[in-house]
Amino acid sequence: MKVLISDNLGEAGIKLFEDEEGIDVDVNTGLAPEELKAIIGNYDALVIRSATKVTADLLTAAGNLKVVGRAGIGLDNVDIPAATQKGVAVMNTPGGNVVTTAEHTISLMMALTRNIPQGTASLKDGRWDKKKLQGREVLNKTLGVIGFGKIGSVVADRARGLKMRVVIYDPVVQPDVIEKEGFEWVSLEELYQQADYITVHVPKNKNTAGLLDKAAFEQMKTGVMVVNCARGGIIDEDDLYDAINSGKVAGAALDVFSTEPPPADLPLLKLDNVIATPHLGASTAEAQTNVAVAVAEQIIQYLKYNNIINAVNVPAVSGKLLEQLKPFLTLADRMGCMQAQLSKGQLKEINIEYNGDFHGLDLKPVTTAYVKGILDSLVSDGVNSVNAPMIAKEMGIKVSETLTADSEKFLNRISVTVVTTDMQCTVAGSVFGKSDARIVRIDDFIIEIIPEGHLALIHNLDEPGAIGSIGNTLGENGINISQMQVGTAVGGENNIILIKTDAPMSDEIKNKVLELPKVKSIQTFEL
Repeated sequence: MKVLISDNLGEAGIKLFEDEEGIDVDVNTGLAPEELKAIIGNYDALVIRSATKVTADLLTAAGNLKVVGRAGIGLDNVDIPAATQKGVAVMNTPGGNVVTTAEHTISLMMALTRNIPQGTASLKDGRWDKKKLQGREVLNKTLGVIGFGKIGSVVADRARGLKMRVVIYDPVVQPDVIEKEGFEWVSLEELYQQADYITVHVPKNKNTAGLLDKAAFEQMKTGVMVVNCARGGIIDEDDLYDAINSGKVAGAALDVFSTEPPPADLPLLKLDNVIATPHLGASTAEAQTNVAVAVAEQIIQYLKYNNIINAVNVPAVSGKLLEQLKPFLTLADRMGCMQAQLSKGQLKEINIEYNGDFHGLDLKPVTTAYVKGILDSLVSDGVNSVNAPMIAKEMGIKVSETLTADSEKFLNRISVTVVTTDMQCTVAGSVFGKSDARIVRIDDFIIEIIPEGHLALIHNLDEPGAIGSIGNTLGENGINISQMQVGTAVGGENNIILIKTDAPMSDEIKNKVLELPKVKSIQTFEL
């Protein structure tokens, strides 16, 4: 079996491959996309970091590829749905760089506070700017940590050791879980108002992109300092530039950028009170050894023994059971992804009901697939089919499952009710034939739609002209409807319309739909 390492990997990982009988490894880094595409068909496994882009086009050319392994957490550079469709397992190494990223966060906070980079630069330039570069103490200052996952929790612990007051906001982790760890949970607004320093440790998605923007900065204390070692784009760089120039923000320390590497003329990098590093959060010798060894061990286990470790798209089950469960796993994952985007508030409970004939199959992997699907967009620590139940438990989310023979008119049906601090939402799905996944119910509305693509959920009055006005508005704005289903609640005055479009709707188009007299709400999501 042949393994290609296309990005820089620690020597310890390469040696594991070289020493393993039955494994041939090639190290070929810096390949252009067309060069990689030309040779990828020769390999059973591909080992990457962040440079290699595993696109649908590359996967099409990878006729023998069985697994992609990422030495690290982030998988932004891998088309996971395309890999799943091709039967390629995608693995990462969560945990290998948790401590080093947390330590880098604390390092940047201290360097920013004491003007260490500026002091070094001034001395090397022959100046003695002692008065100009006066800093401040972090003792008794308040650190606001947004995101209490593996990295955020380590940052909080290290800051506590510095005798800082630490306040935590996490949109998912329950307050009692945070308080049991000895920290203070606050709302996002309270964090903005109280924190002297703010650091973000959440995934980048449509809910967190631009999270720290003009409106957020306006709520913060004057003189706040901001640190980002998570993902570029969580902080709006233009708004941060304006907030620093206005004096609202006293300084920023950035390890990540919306575009990497950032353009040379990025205005933020021209400011004296902004310090920056080139995405060094995970760049320590220890972390690189950890992830290199982990990814090598995982790929060897998969290629030689079919053992699945830290796969984000394949559950840890035998090949025969996986074949039987595959359509239900896909359905459950998509349902979880949908409810993550439909629900508001902190997730408290997940109640799964399996109704109908599942032929005596072990459905625990299906439950895990659902939990992974709903957590994927909510946590930043590499949730996968192995650790999803554990992460849910750590976050204080109660997961229950029941099995009954009655499935109404369906041969099989999976119904999931999620309970949050703000609402309750139920989605049901079924597998038609051998493998066709369908969403068949949303709350009290009966519906049928394929769970994939650009979707919009519209609540409207059940009156003549409502659907026509929506279609006309979308058409006038260049949005083509490729699929539409209308669901009506029994005895109700309202409909829901679930629309699949060829392209995503912009906020401007959504607002135009919302302005229609018979439309009550619109919510878009991606599956």
